[in-house]
Amino acid sequence: MTHRERTLAILPYENFDHLPIVHFGFWRETLAKWHREGHITVADATTWKDGNPVDQSIGGKLGFDFNWYNCYNPNYFLFPEFERTIIESLPDGSRKVRNKYGAVVLEHDNAGSIPAAVDHLLKTRKDWEEPYLPRVQFTLERIRASTVNANGVVRPFHEGGLEFLRTTVDREYPLGLHCGSLIGRMRNVVGLVGLSYLAVDDPEFYDEIIETIAELAYSCINHVLHAGAKFDFEHFWEDICCRSGPLVNPHSFREKVGPRNRRFTELLAQYHIDIVWLDCDGKIDALVPTWLENGVNTMLPIEVGTWHASIAPWREPYGRGLRGVGGMNKNMFARDYAAIDAEIERLTGYAYKQTNNI
Repeated sequence: MTHRERTLAILPYENFDHLPIVHFGFWRETLAKWHREGHITVADATTWKDGNPVDQSIGGKLGFDFNWYNCYNPNYFLFPEFERTIIESLPDGSRKVRNKYGAVVLEHDNAGSIPAAVDHLLKTRKDWEEPYLPRVQFTLERIRASTVNANGVVRPFHEGGLEFLRTTVDREYPLGLHCGSLIGRMRNVVGLVGLSYLAVDDPEFYDEIIETIAELAYSCINHVLHAGAKFDFEHFWEDICCRSGPLVNPHSFREKVGPRNRRFTELLAQYHIDIVWLDCDGKIDALVPTWLENGVNTMLPIEVGTWHASIAPWREPYGRGLRGVGGMNKNMFARDYAAIDAEIERLTGYAYKQTNNI
């Protein structure tokens, strides 16, 4: 079986020969560290992208079968993005930088992970109407400017990339269609505090922003699918949960985001795409019902965290209608080989029970 055939058998609970070992990308800081340690070249560290030949090479060296983030990405959000601008250099060497979302974040040379946001350009409806609203309108250039990794060759959508997307015959790995984010990117623009206040102080404006972003992403994927591109699964990104639960009100989320998820999944079903997965870190339990009820059926990465997430407790209320990718406790990789082996054994045992209905 190819990795594509294997994956498309595993998620619907059909027979397969073995579980593939997959990853979903690397932090830039991790790549830089590996370069300093002599494991990869500087070219590898600086040219890596999800799904490109460098990604395949690094993944192979680490023993992975493929990158789960092999996705075609239309330009489904700010287009053009804001230019990265240094606003202020601080005495400790850090910088206040306006990023691609228009947010001002605090950057440190020696600190990775997610930078802290200290200010946001979007605060009022006037800020939304200019300069944000013109950047979230659909144009065909959003599709034409997008690229696809076609058998290791990166091609623009309108210069051969589409031909690769029209066939599934030669694919050794599954390929997804990235459908954007209905609220996570909005959080990146207005900030968590701004998002929280906006939902209560001006719910109509809050709904308008969600609708505008959703309509843009829908137009992008509708155009791509209508052009004849074929995909094995669909991918949403949100990252709207922390260790204690959602960063958004679950009831408001169900009301405003759920029906828009449903509109997407109904379109995807018309093109025979029934594996719809969603990337959200943190404790997602309170949002899973909304996603599942509206056709989003596969969760990733099932981040174990301090809340000990697992797909196992979800089996009782949701059954096999809910699928998952991940569930490995990444903290084990900071320990020794014995801890890693124990984690693999834990997951292998659970996978065996699920496969054999034990």
